[in-house]
Amino acid sequence: MHEQDFFQNALVYLLAAVISVPIAKRLGFGSVLGYLIAGMIIGPFVLGYIGHEGEDVMHFAEFGVVMMLFLIGLELKPNLLWGMRKSIFGLGGLQLLVTALVIGAVSVVLGQSIGAGIAIGLTLGLSSTAIVLQTLAEKGLMKQASGKASFSVLLLQDIAVVPILALIPLLAGSAISAGDGSSLDVQYIAGIEITGWVQVALMLSVITLMVVVGLYLVKYFFRIIARTGLREVFTAAALLLVISAAALMELVGLSPALGAFLSGVVMANNEYRHELEADIEPFKGLLLGLFFISVGASMNFGLLGSSPGTILSLLAALIGIKFVVLFILGRVFGIRGGQNTMFAFSLAQGGEFAFVLVAFSVDNGVLTPDTSAILFLVVALSMAVTPLLLLLNDKVIMPLVFKSENTREEDTIDDEETPLIIAGFGRFGVILGRFLIANGMSATILDDNPENIDVLRKFGFKVYYGDATRADLLASAGADKAKVLIVTVDDRQKSLKIIDLAQRNYPHLKILVRAVSMKHSYELVDRKVDAFERDMLESSLLLGIEALTHLGYKRYHAHRLAHTFRLHTRKVLRELHKHHKDDEKLYLSETNRHAMELEEIFRAEKEDRSHGSDSSWDVSSRRKEAEEINPPAQEE
Repeated sequence: MHEQDFFQNALVYLLAAVISVPIAKRLGFGSVLGYLIAGMIIGPFVLGYIGHEGEDVMHFAEFGVVMMLFLIGLELKPNLLWGMRKSIFGLGGLQLLVTALVIGAVSVVLGQSIGAGIAIGLTLGLSSTAIVLQTLAEKGLMKQASGKASFSVLLLQDIAVVPILALIPLLAGSAISAGDGSSLDVQYIAGIEITGWVQVALMLSVITLMVVVGLYLVKYFFRIIARTGLREVFTAAALLLVISAAALMELVGLSPALGAFLSGVVMANNEYRHELEADIEPFKGLLLGLFFISVGASMNFGLLGSSPGTILSLLAALIGIKFVVLFILGRVFGIRGGQNTMFAFSLAQGGEFAFVLVAFSVDNGVLTPDTSAILFLVVALSMAVTPLLLLLNDKVIMPLVFKSENTREEDTIDDEETPLIIAGFGRFGVILGRFLIANGMSATILDDNPENIDVLRKFGFKVYYGDATRADLLASAGADKAKVLIVTVDDRQKSLKIIDLAQRNYPHLKILVRAVSMKHSYELVDRKVDAFERDMLESSLLLGIEALTHLGYKRYHAHRLAHTFRLHTRKVLRELHKHHKDDEKLYLSETNRHAMELEEIFRAEKEDRSHGSDSSWDVSSRRKEAEEINPPAQEE
């Protein structure tokens, strides 16, 4: 590629990314779909800004997948990985085996040979590591059941690529590559032919070497690099580590991505782990974006236009078969509800290794070029529609699943009078409830999340299932006899519905509320609830007190400043409430004025402290100030 062509292509790739990705994110589609759409638009079959040389770019961009797996490995300590062995080899192994058998059988019925059917089944049984992990990370699902299960399956698939490569030549009746004689298996190292058990021993030796180097030697290497004080040298060393691990594993016939992952795992306890993550993360994101653009650019829309029915039917069959298999296995392995649908939709596409395996199958005479062209397009389309499937799951399937789960009969509430009802028992409600129960308060606790209730009951909490926005549930909870209703749900609209219902039917109830935002706070002022507290305010102030004490303030001074901030915040909230609906310009100017006022208050406090005049901080004067700012009749 000429230098001028390189810069032109770089300009097109970057311009497409910075335009399409923000638009896709704004529309709620996620960055992956944005990159794919950018690739489709600039690819050879739409605008043609990037020609068929985009396939060469994809080989370079696949290094983003390698670095992503290295970073994932850094987060997984060896003992945690060992603890996942059941899901990796059980769930992951069954997924690949069952999916390959079903898709292979369908391929044979459609006219493929048995060998071609096996190759197609194993190839399409793999999913996209890059798309799935990137999307789950964006949604914050990596620590949830769907994310852990997806990662286990993807890891098994990466491991399985090596035996699949070894099997494909046998499907053509020969262990030697056909076509131009090329093979992805290792044949020679330093001019010495490597075959059979020698190659297996070499693989084990390289893995052992990586473990030893990663555990005992790399930290000394990075210690020397760190002493130079040059950030760019440390970054170069980090990239060298990842590239070396990937290249070494590829040299002995293993997946480069698997090598990078293994090197990350053995370095999970390394003292330079966080520095490595910070240095490699930008390269990973950029190369992954380039990879997704390349996938989008590789889609052959000419073939789609000539046979749309066939291509779309095969696409639907691929996604449908994988979804059903994954959903059933997810239930067998204990993944429930919305987590299971997320798991099944996440892995229902083809993967990036399919491009390698299909090309390798053509070289070995297992698949024909026409079949490979169709498979390339179906896999690429399945990767492109994955973000849309996940969006469908979020917006349509998940609400239906939870609605279905929540149609179970509401719990029968014990016929006992309690002075207190708590609506919502999540993180906020649990802490509040524990405090009140520890002080001898009996409470009727309501929550509408079945999974949350099951967990809380194991810890001895008496929580009833039900929707507190329903009048009959509040009545059965004893709202007519109770004295206080505490609303701690994190849904603003649901919180307001509960408050309106209680004020309309039980005006004697004292209503205390968790405010989840400033807008919610203004709405609570409008409703004149008896008290409310913003859910982040106190915890943030307590941490701020700790910060001030570590910065040299005396603890009682830090508490004094926090109390001043608290009183001022409450005063400002009520004053800004007057303007937040009517005059945005006035609202903003008043906000700025109050911020400057707070700075003046703290500046005066600091001057008083420097002159030793702490006498002004007496209880009676501060109590009077508090009452002026926040009258008892309308106290929050």
